[in-house]
Amino acid sequence: MPDIETLSHTTWDCTYHGVFIPKYRRKALYHELRRHLGEVFRALAAQKECRIEEGHVMADHVHMLLSIPPKYSVAQVVGFLKGKAAIHIARTFMGRRKHSTGHHCWARGYYVSTVGRDEAVIREYIRTQEAEDRRLDQMDLW
Repeated sequence: MPDIETLSHTTWDCTYHGVFIPKYRRKALYHELRRHLGEVFRALAAQKECRIEEGHVMADHVHMLLSIPPKYSVAQVVGFLKGKAAIHIARTFMGRRKHSTGHHCWARGYYVSTVGRDEAVIREYIRTQEAEDRRLDQMDLW
């Protein structure tokens, strides 16, 4: 049985598979930024009492398996993660002291799906996503 979480008056198990991309699906998530984003997303999720069960940052998208308490909406948590991560990227990697307008990091939308009995399948999909993308890229060469 999956981990059952509790709040003061609630017992819950709300897990979501989410995917979001950089603006214009640029392949912009490389090297140091890619390693650093995992820590940033986990710290931001903890601020909203959420937990990132699994996650993988690809060059052009981010996969997450999020556990979100029922007191927050999925849109609220994903918006918070994307917004605060964009501010952090601008300050840390682009040298901006303030988050200036007109410089957007993430595309507006995102994909989210509830996770039920197939949680193990989704965890495996997130883990092997990069290898599968490389395999498909190799097939395109021929």
